[in-house]
Amino acid sequence: MKRLLDCRASDFAKMNGQQLKQAIQASEGRVILAEVFATGVPVYPQVSQAELAAAFGADLILLNLFDVYHPQVAGLSVDDQSKVVHTLKQWIGRPVGVNLEPVDPAAQAQETLDELPPGRLASTDTLARVKALGFDFVCLTGNPKTGVTNRAITSTIQKARQTLGEESLIIAGKMHGAGVAGESGRAIVSDEDIQAFVAAGADVILLPAPGTVPGITVEETLKRVALIHRLGALSLLAIGTSQEGADPDTIRRIALNNKMAGADIHHIGDAGLTGIALPENIMAYSIAIRGRRHTYIRMAASVWR
Repeated sequence: MKRLLDCRASDFAKMNGQQLKQAIQASEGRVILAEVFATGVPVYPQVSQAELAAAFGADLILLNLFDVYHPQVAGLSVDDQSKVVHTLKQWIGRPVGVNLEPVDPAAQAQETLDELPPGRLASTDTLARVKALGFDFVCLTGNPKTGVTNRAITSTIQKARQTLGEESLIIAGKMHGAGVAGESGRAIVSDEDIQAFVAAGADVILLPAPGTVPGITVEETLKRVALIHRLGALSLLAIGTSQEGADPDTIRRIALNNKMAGADIHHIGDAGLTGIALPENIMAYSIAIRGRRHTYIRMAASVWR
């Protein structure tokens, strides 16, 4: 199995979820995932946010605010909306995933919560749509003010594994409180939550990156990543606090802290500009964790390779 950072479009096209997991693991902490808005006007309307993120060095693209019942990616025109994900993957030559949100009706709200459209909620039916649309992975997490709890994530992972089988990678966890009382700061995700997520079938556990959430340190994250690895899963350390719009030095510090904590996947969020990290910060992050050689090759390689 190739390392993911060495894979090209032709390699990605042949991978199922477990092969993708192996390729990430073989890359030894040098994989960049960029989260971008699927909706809204792109920064530069001539290209989608996903294309822009891929051009600046992202290995994996995660679509946020994507409605599986009304599939569309702003900046990408297709005649058949059911083919939008396949078309995007052909254009960028990267694995593409989607956020679904396991909203908990019984969540104790810490703030006024938003009401989400059915196509963004995590359910057996929306997971089936994820599979039909051709996504390579699904991320079960919560945007701000959504009422997503760890309890709801756990039960949804089980549904996801039953629906998706081994074809798709399952990422699960929280990068901030998602508006839920008692699940913020150092209490966002506990060791018990991690164990429950992996037991339910998650391949990758999402945690906040050290330095992004109050009280989350390198030392504490290192212990939780070690637990994740002992359980046979991979870790994703996320910037979900708009720091993707900070200066490049801050990005490099977060990147190296994540490296020291043992991240398998480095996530950079979608709020630097509207719906995407500052593109130069994606590149700065990439150079910090894997140098110019791998970064420039990822940026320059043709999708025809």
